Amino acid sequence: MAIGWEKEMLDLLGENKVLLDRESRDKLSKDYFWYSPVLDRQLKEKVADGIVVPQSEEEVATALAFAYKHKLPVTVRGAGTGNYGQAVPLFGGIVLDLSKLDRIVEVGDEYVRVQCGVRLGALEKHLRELGQELRIYPSTFMKATVGGFVCGGSGGIGSITWGNLWDGNVLEIAVMTMEETPRRMVISGPDLLNYIHNYGTNGIVTELKIPVSVRHDWMQSVVQFDRFEDAMLFAESVSKDDAIRKRLVCPVEWPIPSYFLPILKHLEDGAAAVLLETVDGTLEPLQAWAEKHNGRVGHIISSAQYRKTIGLSDFSWNHTTLWGLKTDPTITYLQAGFSPVLFMDQIKLIKDQFGDEVLLHFEWARNGGVVTPNALPIVRFTTEERLYEIINFFEDNGVKIFDPHTWVLNDGGRGEVGGMSKRKRENDPLGLLNPGKMNP
Repeated sequence: MAIGWEKEMLDLLGENKVLLDRESRDKLSKDYFWYSPVLDRQLKEKVADGIVVPQSEEEVATALAFAYKHKLPVTVRGAGTGNYGQAVPLFGGIVLDLSKLDRIVEVGDEYVRVQCGVRLGALEKHLRELGQELRIYPSTFMKATVGGFVCGGSGGIGSITWGNLWDGNVLEIAVMTMEETPRRMVISGPDLLNYIHNYGTNGIVTELKIPVSVRHDWMQSVVQFDRFEDAMLFAESVSKDDAIRKRLVCPVEWPIPSYFLPILKHLEDGAAAVLLETVDGTLEPLQAWAEKHNGRVGHIISSAQYRKTIGLSDFSWNHTTLWGLKTDPTITYLQAGFSPVLFMDQIKLIKDQFGDEVLLHFEWARNGGVVTPNALPIVRFTTEERLYEIINFFEDNGVKIFDPHTWVLNDGGRGEVGGMSKRKRENDPLGLLNPGKMNP
């Protein structure tokens, strides 16, 4: 029987919106932190004291006011597909599950306004029926929510054209503060940077306005190479060819393609591969670039099959790591930014130093308008000490690491933390929002 604040919250919100059983608390206190053996060790025993599942902004405000009154930590959750422990409560308290705030509020001309719990996959389907589509989305988009992506992600499929979240891909958000009487603030302009990729540390995002694009018909193709170096130069050429409209340019070295079991029969044994989504009518220029870089176009999925079968984006971004983990549960990964100019030299240094201990997986994207080779290398994990030796080698050779083995925003090198800290002091005076995820 619930006693204390638990009973008071049950009376306030009702049994269907307050979950206190151990199974629910265990399940909804977890995200995909197990991609990292470091985080898995540190976070797997963390659990909330209760789960609150509001169905309106008013109920969010009620829950926040209650938590403020009782000085309970609040950790916000979308679908739990983040990789850094964003949705894990470090100090118990309440997990605020916003997945029921799932209403599409408005579809306009190249923008959409949604509640934070709308699933990106459902939104993409709805938009495409209306002749529009998402600009960017993560490989987990069938499960991931819009709010979770904006507050816990960065880029994904589409970033080769549209950049990352802070490259104009969020137009406006509604934020609830953590005070005695929570305020609903509408944020736009430069201040948005203080709420994108914030892990819910300085406010609870309940509604978002994001830009969308005109719908296109997307062909998918795999271009294969004997040498990974040729695959990278091909990927650079395609990424910089503005005549080829694209959603995905993903080079992976062998044996990473061997992890992609559903499409393995279509792939050459031993070959590096570049996974592509490009618009209909681009096969000829792709073939020309492939020939120039000693490659050949292999598997093709026509635009008529788009979303009707497993897509190549299901093997890209962090799904690449997921397929690898299914084959070898001892691996982990890094997140890295290579030089747009020196990336080939950096690749050689890394491969000469580590060989197959580090397997290279890139995602070409625009960062601040610059076409850049981002990477999510797969690492054969042995010890934390060795992992950070590898990280230090990358950084010593000019490769920026966005550390996926920490839950602290500052240490992960993501976001504009200085402004976020100021907003946290203003919006969360008792420091109850996702405590421990941001250094002052």
